[in-house]
Amino acid sequence: MTAAEAGAAPRRRTYDALLQDIEADLRSGKIKLGDRLPGERTLAESYGISRASVREAIRILDAMGVLRSSVGSGPTSGAIVISDPSAGLSSALRLHVASNRLPVEDIVQTRILLETWSAQAGAARGGTEEELEQAAALLDAMDNPGIDRATFHELDARFHVALSSLAGNAVVATMMESLSGSIVGYVKGAMDAMESWPDVLCELRSQHHGIFDAVRARDGELAGRLLREHIEWFYLRAQEATPPQSPPTP
Repeated sequence: MTAAEAGAAPRRRTYDALLQDIEADLRSGKIKLGDRLPGERTLAESYGISRASVREAIRILDAMGVLRSSVGSGPTSGAIVISDPSAGLSSALRLHVASNRLPVEDIVQTRILLETWSAQAGAARGGTEEELEQAAALLDAMDNPGIDRATFHELDARFHVALSSLAGNAVVATMMESLSGSIVGYVKGAMDAMESWPDVLCELRSQHHGIFDAVRARDGELAGRLLREHIEWFYLRAQEATPPQSPPTP
């Protein structure tokens, strides 16, 4: 029987110490956003690991959205603490959606759950004038008569994230941004495949304005219902325009 079969703990990777120490320093405040980590050689000597292991740890933290690393030398090189949680979550979700491990239909249901709650909470909270203006500006941009599908898609995704941000819950807003990013390819494919795009575009604009007006009027029940109907409506249009195995959401 192997150690794994016997239930033994997996072998500790050489760079785990560095990952755990950076986590502890972030939690304690010793490392803050905008700080630059020491160079590879210093980190390797501090933790008694190879520079290759340091590079591996940096790559992992970069992919997770914790650091932004740059190559070269001088004051602008090295790894900087940025903490962009949606980046790592979105990349992981997108890969698992592509592998069909996470069905797009389940992503749709999760978005409905989060967005309807966010609409209700956002309506109750009201949001700041700056937050409302940001969402309104995205609506205005989507109303541009000459807008192309790709630009509309990008603005549409940002609008949904902006609406979720009105609830004032950073975790929900991050999850929404990640969910949106995880199906970006599917959404674009559906929009590109829609032969009746002008009619779809007109309907999406109308739905967006209705949802925003309900949130601004602090009618959470109406905002939540309109958001659910909006997502489900687009999902059906997407199923009609694309193969069954890859249905997207707006």
